[in-house]
Order: sequence, then structure tokens, then C-alpha cells
Amino acid sequence: MIDYRIDRHSGVATYVQIVQQTKQALRLGLLAPGDKLPTAREVVEATAVNPNTVLKAYRELEREGLVEARRGLGTFVRRSLGAAPADSPLRAELEDWAARARAAGLEREDVAALFTAVLETHYPARTPDPASPKTSQGDPS
Repeated sequence: MIDYRIDRHSGVATYVQIVQQTKQALRLGLLAPGDKLPTAREVVEATAVNPNTVLKAYRELEREGLVEARRGLGTFVRRSLGAAPADSPLRAELEDWAARARAAGLEREDVAALFTAVLETHYPARTPDPASPKTSQGDPS
């Protein structure tokens, strides 16, 4: 089961943090189709957020086709995202790299900036096709 961690100082809306953390768990294979998400009550007890915030996040995930609410049973994962399991050898390499970066004195923000710069080199942002209808520039998943 997923444990949500809410950062009240991040500037990111709480429901968006829940959506993002759920998607990350789906990408890493920590959640799989058929898995049950924690109930809104469980999330509220663990994070002290408003129940409507949790329900808003779950509705967003449902709208995206990632989960489905089953009346009286809960909310269940419908499909996964990505193909980067949590036990991937690439993750181990990234763990080693992050440890070396920390040992070299880099702060979290430095590591994030460096990683983002390298990521942009290999995965440039998509530019919308002027002939196609407008799409949001948010999370493509």
C-alpha cells in the first residue's frame, strides 16, 4: 500500500501531491492493477488533510483512467504507468550516483537541477503541433 507524504511548504496543491505520488508508485511498479488505494479516511488519518482533498485527487486519477472507484469496496488501480520497476538495476545505479553527489557536498536542489538538465538533454520537452488542438503542458501521463 502507498503512504502519502504531504509537503505543506512545497507550493504544490495537496491533491496534486497525492496524484503525483500515486503516479510515481505506478511508474515504479509499487502499485499494480488490482491494488487497492488507501481509503480517504486512512489518508486523512495519516496526513491530516481534508477528506475532500483526497477525494478530489482520486477523482482526478479516475478521470485519467488510472483507478476506478467501486461502490462500497474502495478505489482500485486499473492500469500501471511506465516500465521502471523499483528493483531495476538502473535504480541501483541512480542510488549510487545520488550517494556520490551527496558525499561531494551537493545539496538536494543542486542534484535536482543537475538531473533536470541532463534529463532535458535526453528527453527534450515536447512542443505542441500548431495544427493540432491545444493540449496541456502538464504531466503527459
